[in-house]
Amino acid sequence: MSNRLFQGIIHQMKDAIDRTIGVIDETSVVIACSELGKIGEVNENVNSETLSSTVPFVVNGDTYKSFGNSAKAEYAVFVSGNDDYAQRYVQLLAISLSNIKQYYDEKYDRSNFIKSVILDNILPGDIYLKARELHFNSEVTRVCLLIKITSKTDVSSYDIIQNLFPDKSKDFVININETEIALVKEIKPNIDSKDLEKLASSIVDTLSSEFYTHCVVGIGTTVTGIKDLAKSFKEAQVALEVGKVFDTERTIISYDNLGIARLVYQLPTTLCEMFLREVFKKGSIESLDQETLFTIQKFFENNLNVSETSRKLFVHRNTLVYRLEKIKKLTGLDLREFEDAIVFKVALMVKKYLTANPTKY
Repeated sequence: MSNRLFQGIIHQMKDAIDRTIGVIDETSVVIACSELGKIGEVNENVNSETLSSTVPFVVNGDTYKSFGNSAKAEYAVFVSGNDDYAQRYVQLLAISLSNIKQYYDEKYDRSNFIKSVILDNILPGDIYLKARELHFNSEVTRVCLLIKITSKTDVSSYDIIQNLFPDKSKDFVININETEIALVKEIKPNIDSKDLEKLASSIVDTLSSEFYTHCVVGIGTTVTGIKDLAKSFKEAQVALEVGKVFDTERTIISYDNLGIARLVYQLPTTLCEMFLREVFKKGSIESLDQETLFTIQKFFENNLNVSETSRKLFVHRNTLVYRLEKIKKLTGLDLREFEDAIVFKVALMVKKYLTANPTKY
């Protein structure tokens, strides 16, 4: 919001209102005034508590009225005097300046524009027209990160993330809802995905170590062109959703690294159930106990290497071979064979998906 806009309105009104009028911000600094010499002064007797008042209030002989479009008051208008005229003037000024601020924000605020783009709340044909109106660089490379807060604290995660990315001409921090915050960040072309994960890691670590706030971060793909920001945002959403099912322990999930999980997540449950029935013709996957499933997991983690897996499980090689034979007998799949191992791996993921989303379709 431009202070010059407020000053322009105050300057036009000073002749109509034969009193000192002005505007202070949330830090009680005079940012616009009919007496130019007062701009920059701090009204120390006006604090956040008085600014939160929804009705006019009087401080040191001046009448104040808070206004703004957010949950807490961002500004207050003041008029010298504490009589009935001061009460009327200040309320009229507050309504006028609040409406002007709202119009200004809707028309010129880049953050609102970016929010409309990523949420698909603006027609494709209007995107570039609006971008030109805002002098917005449309063709640089950007990426969307979606930060989901998983633990509630008294601190404002939105404010913290804004402080981490203060360059408002290149980086945009947007409140999506109570628990989700989007970061649209300008980046260098051909940036490595590991650098994006480091960026996400810095957000997770800062929130966790300094403010005891836990979160997970989904990373979309990099895009060039403002129109594709919605695509990057949706990919970040998918990354979080897929990670919630298949990578519950990870705090950073990149859309580029979802692999088979992304494919499984997009399948209808009816098709998944049919696949499981076909794979496990000889016996249900439920017939495998927890020890056997843990053995299978370790076998996959060690790239189907019997010797390495037995060493990691602290069991004799023959014991592991016996377990694998038992799995083959129960399911008809020999995990030492690459094709059978792939089928079994996908089947486990499908089973996990069905458990997490029983009524998705």
